Formats: sequence, C-alpha cells, structure tokens
Amino acid sequence: MATTKDIKLDRREVVAQILKARGDALVVTGLGSTCWDAAAVGDTPRNFYVWGAMGGAAMIGLGLALAQTKRRVLVLTGDGEMLMGLGGLATIVVQRPSNLSVVVIDNERYGETGMQSTHTRFGIDLAGIARAAGFAHSTCVYAEDELKALIPTLYNNSGPIFAVVKVMARSYPTVLPARDGTYLKNRFRAAVLENKATN
Repeated sequence: MATTKDIKLDRREVVAQILKARGDALVVTGLGSTCWDAAAVGDTPRNFYVWGAMGGAAMIGLGLALAQTKRRVLVLTGDGEMLMGLGGLATIVVQRPSNLSVVVIDNERYGETGMQSTHTRFGIDLAGIARAAGFAHSTCVYAEDELKALIPTLYNNSGPIFAVVKVMARSYPTVLPARDGTYLKNRFRAAVLENKATN
C-alpha cells in the first residue's frame, strides 16, 4: 500500500533549516541526496560526507557520538540508506548515546539509481521501527510546524533521537563536496580536535 498522506515539504529547504540551527554540532551525511543537500547549505569541516558506504551513516554517527560525548552529533541520511542499515538502530539503542540524533530525509525514492520507490513508499514506518527498538524520541514529520518543533529537540534533548522528515520527490541541482576520503577524514578530524583544544 502506497503512502496516502500529502507530502509538501521541500527537501533542500528542510535540510537548510535543520543545519541552520546546528551550532557546533558534528554532522554525518548519508550518501547521495543528503550529502548534496548539506553541501548546498554550506560546506564545512564539521560535515563528514559518507561516499559509497550505503547503510553506514548511523553507525559512523554512533561511533562519533561515543567518542565525542560533549558534542552533539547529527546523522542526516535518506530513506534508502537507512533501510539498508536498520540493524544499526538496535545497536544505537543498546549504547544509548545521549548526544546522537538521526534524521531521515524521506522522499520515498532511491535518488541515486533512478528514483525507484523505496519500501517507505509502501508503508514501512521507519519511525515506528526506531520506536520499537527503544529510541528515547522517535517521530515522523510531514508539516512545517512539526519541523519547527522538531529542530530544537534534535540539538537539545537527551537522545538517542530519531526523526523521519517526509519530503517531496524532486530533483535538485547536484552540489558535490570533496570526494577524496582521506582528505575528508583528515579535515573532519582536525575540526574535531581543534574544537576539543579550545574547550
């Protein structure tokens, strides 16, 4: 059964609003659309772009949150990537990082391979799965007012926090950040250590 609720949120605007409030939070993006959206908002060394490691964004975010307990860590990924990494949700709940938020930007499509429908298009409830796993907060957002209420929760509430934001299935100009994994790792590491040294 396909989703019947009306989806009106614009993906790139959603990501811009979420990242505008980030402060010094560390951001891990999934591959594809969320990577490009974060880069479109503004590239920064505090963004770690996951290239080609589908299903791994939440686990990278978990490791980072456990290592950097005084920093908020935000994973910003897509529905296709999250569907491939569902087992990671159970591991996150077992570890219970209070500083981790996972946001799934859900356009119900596999954007990198031709916009085929993902399982969320047919009723798979990622927020429900996270809730059943034991996330402290899990929600699904469809409207602007719900998004505005969610954003402070992502950065201020005790986690782990999980949120699905339903967005329209649209194509946007691709904004590619650097793709060199060694460069991205070293840049991100330097940004984390620099902040640690000033605290």
